[in-house]
Amino acid sequence: MDLGLSEEQELLKNSAREFLEKECPEEHVRAMEEDEKGYSPALWKKMADLGWQGLMIPEAQGGAGFSFLDLCVLVEEFGRALVPGPFIPNAVCASELILAGSDAQKQKYLPKIADGSAIHTYAITEPSGRWDREGIEMKATAAGGDFVLNGTKLFVPDANVADYLHVVAHKPDGAVSTFIVPRDQPGVSVTVLKTIASDKQAEVVFKDVKVAAADVIDMDAKTAARLRNMATVLECAYLVGLAQRDFEISVNYAKERVQFGRPIGSFQAIQHKAADMVTDVDGMRFIMYKAAWATSENEDSADMDTAMAKSWCSDASRRVVAHGQQIHGGIGFTKDYIIQLFFRRQKRAELFWGDGDFHRERVAEMLEI
Repeated sequence: MDLGLSEEQELLKNSAREFLEKECPEEHVRAMEEDEKGYSPALWKKMADLGWQGLMIPEAQGGAGFSFLDLCVLVEEFGRALVPGPFIPNAVCASELILAGSDAQKQKYLPKIADGSAIHTYAITEPSGRWDREGIEMKATAAGGDFVLNGTKLFVPDANVADYLHVVAHKPDGAVSTFIVPRDQPGVSVTVLKTIASDKQAEVVFKDVKVAAADVIDMDAKTAARLRNMATVLECAYLVGLAQRDFEISVNYAKERVQFGRPIGSFQAIQHKAADMVTDVDGMRFIMYKAAWATSENEDSADMDTAMAKSWCSDASRRVVAHGQQIHGGIGFTKDYIIQLFFRRQKRAELFWGDGDFHRERVAEMLEI
């Protein structure tokens, strides 16, 4: 296992950073907090032209055919730039279609994901807020050869702009499946929630929503676990980029902020915080890429590696952004400073697909086997 980036991955990382520094500056991130859609269709189109939405999609469906590990390299840069919008949930849904979709489903949905003309998101969590199987209570009832959905999904990312929702629910036989539902289908109601990250999470209510059998994705437990690992590692990659940039901004502030006649970075207490931050960030990057590699290569250790990575990245990133706030002093909490953007978005990624406690429990359960 070589965790160093290949020449191609370095090129992807550097070109993505250059593009996002130009196209997604702080002003854009702030503007999208107030925007009704929460993302820029113009920027979405530019990213599609670069092949990013189809990075992991096979060439036969209009994608670039890169690996999951390559996608994680890209998403780390998204975390660094705090890119708003549905890129990560869209990538998770594309991964689901790649792993478990039928040939007809792949041909129907993947080309439009790849060219940026269709946005997909997932609808998993319910009022319990749980990310495990026990948290899924929604049931699909049979209607001839098709199905009908009734119930509520909470914290659905970017449901307000998604063209399709991948709704996880129980089939009549008890199996957990994914039902692909057009957002504009009768019976689907979307309400955007107010969140600490000012992103576009939503409550989605389904009332007698019909789903054709051809739009149902079934998968075995092993495939479902791999998809969950992919979604979880993508959040880890986002947190790595976010924490790295938070550290850089805080160190630069410590060099410039003068107190008692000298930069505050010269004080030992500040130096200790910076040292703790970089230690956490380096640990996050190592454990994330270990999990990304194991998941990309479908290694037997992927479940354990992913649970360990999310547990560490969730907690370590929270420590990093807290130190960043303390280095900035009380001014860091004001909206005039960029550092609060990282603080608020860290919390979203920390909780999505399970926080540190959730994944430590998963590790404990796997060690008992």
